[in-house]
Amino acid sequence: MMLDYLGRTLKEMQNPATDDRVKRDLHPDDVERVQSERKIGLSGGVPFEIEKRSLGKDGQFRWFLFRYKPLLDEKGQIAKWLVTATDIEDRKQAEERMRNEAFALREEIDRTSMSEEIVGSSRPLRRVLAQVDKVAPTDSTVLIFGETGTGKELIARSIHKRSKRSQRAFIAVNCAAIPPSLIASELFGHEKGAFTGAARRRLGRFEAADGGTIFLDEIGELPLETQIALLRVLQDKKIERVGSNQSVFVDIRVLAATNRDLNAAIAAGTFRQDLFYRLNVVPIEIPSLRERKDDIPLLVEYLIDRYAQTAGKKIRNMERRTLELFEAYDWPGNIRELQNVVERAVILSDGETFAVDDSWFVKGSKEPIGPTIPFADEVAQHEKELIEAALKESKGRVSGPSGAAARLGIPRQTLDSRIKALGIAKYRFKTP
Repeated sequence: MMLDYLGRTLKEMQNPATDDRVKRDLHPDDVERVQSERKIGLSGGVPFEIEKRSLGKDGQFRWFLFRYKPLLDEKGQIAKWLVTATDIEDRKQAEERMRNEAFALREEIDRTSMSEEIVGSSRPLRRVLAQVDKVAPTDSTVLIFGETGTGKELIARSIHKRSKRSQRAFIAVNCAAIPPSLIASELFGHEKGAFTGAARRRLGRFEAADGGTIFLDEIGELPLETQIALLRVLQDKKIERVGSNQSVFVDIRVLAATNRDLNAAIAAGTFRQDLFYRLNVVPIEIPSLRERKDDIPLLVEYLIDRYAQTAGKKIRNMERRTLELFEAYDWPGNIRELQNVVERAVILSDGETFAVDDSWFVKGSKEPIGPTIPFADEVAQHEKELIEAALKESKGRVSGPSGAAARLGIPRQTLDSRIKALGIAKYRFKTP
């Protein structure tokens, strides 16, 4: 659709009469913004775009995408401006529906005391929230599966907040972050003199969570001897402090999470099968961000608002190319990686437009992103070869002093994520 002022000179475009007519056709809510954007665009002398609501042939306001292109004369000066308009009403209505669905979902989340940070309306996320809705009022043990950075702790907190224990403590423990020699003391406490440095009695995380909920993240990293003690807690609700032979009753609900394949760990002899059955009463699988591509625009919008407010900035626009990059990227680090990228972009932005650097999305992407993909494939292949070589040397073991993660000099969680993202079958490197 071509507008009636096609081919007008810059002087005519900036004429008050022309501006008044354009104002008359605009939706009242858009007048100030559009006039400002048009003035800035015309003064720049380069092609630009504006989205605005204008009167259609039926007398109703509709959304249009206006593209402005300067036409140069023989001397390279702007002689006229070519302006075209494309009807984008259907697209805008679809975006509005998505925003309304997200708003409704957030209202439902707020009503049920769940975290406001659960953002999205995709089918995989709705499926998870439906499971949370059913299991939260019970006292059943829940085992949450999902890749690193998918928000497993967020779901665990949501279960707690909707449970009858919501007014009591929620204690989160990252089992992978505690040295194996200290994990029993951290979880179950110790008596004075139980070991060197135990100058007084100390209550563990289980006693701290009495009456509430304990969340055991990275449960697959628990040492075997601690797994036995945890099994007794799940069976009898009793613990024994390190250095004591007296049992202490604890009234707790146990939630656990892992990004590991526990069935494979059972086969490898590093995780007890009976403990797995005790934990896996209600399993919940958290979808990766790759499976929630429909939620990316909403997540990005939410994170931009949050980090812009923290940084004291106003971000009003986002480049279309930026959203395309976000939707094409594979996100091996899931929501956590998305948060980092958005925060970085907000901090580095100079104006009111949110934009990212293409180079941030090269490594780990499986979908085409411009001309960089051959290089990305080469990098991914090289990375895969290095990881497979390390797994071969470590006989398929990922963690521990002689594991592949130590050989490569990277955290175990990072290596697990890359193994999954690159499709490496690590268990084929195990030897008897």
